[in-house]
Amino acid sequence: MNASEDPNRPLKDIGEWDDFVARDVYPEPQKRAKEDYRNYDDPARDCVRDFYRLHHEHQTYEFVREKEEKWLPTRQKTMTVLEALEFLNTLVDDSDPDIDLDQLQHLLQTSEAIRADGHEDWFVLTGFLHDLGKVLCLFGEPQWAVVGDTHPVGCRFSDRIVYSEFFDSNPDHCDERYNTRLGIYEEGCGLRNVHMSWGHDEYLYHILKDYLPEPALYMVRYHSFYAWHRENQYDYLCDDHDREMLFWVRKFNPYDLYTKCPELPRWDRLRGYYQTLLERYLPKALTF
Repeated sequence: MNASEDPNRPLKDIGEWDDFVARDVYPEPQKRAKEDYRNYDDPARDCVRDFYRLHHEHQTYEFVREKEEKWLPTRQKTMTVLEALEFLNTLVDDSDPDIDLDQLQHLLQTSEAIRADGHEDWFVLTGFLHDLGKVLCLFGEPQWAVVGDTHPVGCRFSDRIVYSEFFDSNPDHCDERYNTRLGIYEEGCGLRNVHMSWGHDEYLYHILKDYLPEPALYMVRYHSFYAWHRENQYDYLCDDHDREMLFWVRKFNPYDLYTKCPELPRWDRLRGYYQTLLERYLPKALTF
């Protein structure tokens, strides 16, 4: 039985997700128009639909609150950033026939593209760190509670969220507390008061929130919130500060989305630069 025949089969490991991302969301530059990226209408791999079926069915308001209570404050393991990257790279699926790209290489390609465009060093560092929260997979979390697009819980699900039809199986879809436009929130309450579907973005934000500038923290916390920064949804939950920071989230997105390619940065030549950058902004070790 393959993934499409068993809708409840969770993805085996983060490699299944990254294999799709590397091959079908981030193809080689110049081989595909930007508007063809993130093609969920006809994904090449059945597991992508199955991933979002599980994600949208199980990411309820109650589930998110349980995860926040379990994982925040972070306290599982103390590591340096480089140790965390080595830890994370044990999950990469290297069987992808189209592009051999582990987590470190994606982060380096993102950050090096930012650096090449002359952006601030904290912006470069954000590119280097932005997916580090995926270590949650190594602490036993299923992929649908770590990766993928994020969205608010506790209010109506937007039909602009990818595979929104799968929300029909989410208990909150029929719960009068959560299925109205505002749900449990107030107009203009600010995203800082909104509970997002649980994943690596929110988790990493809490790890880094005391160390990086505010625009960087928005990039980390909301880079997977495509319904907001790409589809222009949920503005009614935002305050003026969110709208100001949306500029930075949108500025970051092309570097995350369009920089994966076969030309890999040389870590042996770049390690010293990033080590200095890490020392400039972060403590020697972080608690995950």
